Amino acid sequence: MIRSYSNFPLRKLHTFGTEASTKYYFEFTESEDLEGFLATNKDWPNQQLLIIGSGSNLLFVNDFPGLIINPNIPGIKIVHEDRNNIWLEVGAGVVWDELVEYAVFNRWGGIENLSLIPGKVGAAAVQNIGAYGMEIQNQIETVTGFNLETLTENILESTDCQFAYRDSIFKNELKNSFIITSVVFKLDKFPEYILNYGDLKSETEKLGSINLRNIRKAVIGIRESKLPDPKIFGNAGSFFKNPVIEEVQATQLLNIYPNMPHYSAPENRMKLAAGWLIEQCGWKGFRRGDAGVHEKQALVLVNYGNATGKEIFELSEEIRLSVQDKFGVELEREVISLP
Repeated sequence: MIRSYSNFPLRKLHTFGTEASTKYYFEFTESEDLEGFLATNKDWPNQQLLIIGSGSNLLFVNDFPGLIINPNIPGIKIVHEDRNNIWLEVGAGVVWDELVEYAVFNRWGGIENLSLIPGKVGAAAVQNIGAYGMEIQNQIETVTGFNLETLTENILESTDCQFAYRDSIFKNELKNSFIITSVVFKLDKFPEYILNYGDLKSETEKLGSINLRNIRKAVIGIRESKLPDPKIFGNAGSFFKNPVIEEVQATQLLNIYPNMPHYSAPENRMKLAAGWLIEQCGWKGFRRGDAGVHEKQALVLVNYGNATGKEIFELSEEIRLSVQDKFGVELEREVISLP
């Protein structure tokens, strides 16, 4: 299926739900459709380009002046399995949580802690999504996509994707030049559960035995208790990344704020909880017009109805500067603000 439009409204194509439109929009469900579109629309290289999935990590501050491409490719298929593992090739347009549900139903582990994260599979690989001690990079084997610079299909091994904390080659070197069409995941038939993050273990135990299904239920319960449903209040989940700072600076802060949440990170560094930092600056539950900070989770910025992208962005900037002023810590936006 192909959808191709000019001056296309974007409100329903990103979870913040702010009013915006794009000059051109192209959506496809088969890889061949993309090649046909590029061949017949010779002006596409002259357009500012954006590749999206469900728009769960985007904030449109203004209308987008170029071409948006949406690789809405469906499908989950088994490509290989052995005694211990199974490999699934998943279309970029598959809703991420539907993949998690499918894996847990079949008792394949490795992504259960990532339940209810919004978005689609292609964007999940771009973002290297993670939660409760898991990161998607650990289950990705290969990423297949179409390189717009060479006009060829490429397959990247996981080791070539430059995965890092909420980062990948697709956000840097290959940003908006590599359209992911499918991802191969390696899942475990005999998984080792990761429960040592937050209250995940205790919440799972409340449900009975520790298994994939109960871990998924616990994660969903925790997320629903803290995070607003984007179908009700526009949001993109965590607006900022958890900052990683030098251990020396973290120690200095702990001397002043001994209850500050902190976690070990590689290279003698510490990861801090951005939500806690924001809350200490008094932003939790703040609202100005229809732009605000969620009352249960300070890391989530919310569109309560008719906020503009500009209003939400300006609020995020005030928050960022206040955290820098109080703690000397620079917050980096996880949400991509456009244009």
